Amino acid sequence: MGRIRRSRLAETIDMDTQLCGRSFFARQEFARWEAGVTLRSAIVVVVLALSAINAAAADVLALGASNTLGRGKGAGHGGVDRSQAYPAQLEAMLRQQGCKARVVNAGVAGDTPSGMAARLPRLLTKQTTVVVLQPGGNDSGPDRASAISRIEQLLAERKVALVTLDRLGQIGRGYQLPDGLHFSAEGHTAFASYLLPKVVAAGACT
Repeated sequence: MGRIRRSRLAETIDMDTQLCGRSFFARQEFARWEAGVTLRSAIVVVVLALSAINAAAADVLALGASNTLGRGKGAGHGGVDRSQAYPAQLEAMLRQQGCKARVVNAGVAGDTPSGMAARLPRLLTKQTTVVVLQPGGNDSGPDRASAISRIEQLLAERKVALVTLDRLGQIGRGYQLPDGLHFSAEGHTAFASYLLPKVVAAGACT
């Protein structure tokens, strides 16, 4: 009789041990599942937040040649770094006014209006609200006016506002570098200050 009781007791302990083991592993599995759900939820929240930020921030596209990029092509040409060029300074001025618009520097040294017209379609995004066009002085031939007209037509079709930056020598008077073509950081500040009210009026901050 005593052996039977001890045997049943052992069976009961063994069953309890198995149940406890299963419960332990079940809790581990649940913890792993819960951690996975939490991580996936966090990733979704971050992605949605970034999407909301990108959707809310309009883009101003600065399309031009070396005086948009900041400096000329080759060692013989002067200029400034992209961080000092007028697109970066314009973005900083907009931020100071509480405007979250991003200014994209699409300047290419040596580019012409024809080249800009060819590049423009792939540069425009759904967020682009304003294009600043700096035609540059690399093309004074008959194609110049035609290329600028194509740019204007494309932007009108896309309902994107256009602000033109020309007469750089007048706007940045006194800040021209010795190469006679490019401008100092102060000259780019003058360009950005000139553009600021124009891009705001064109809808960059709405």
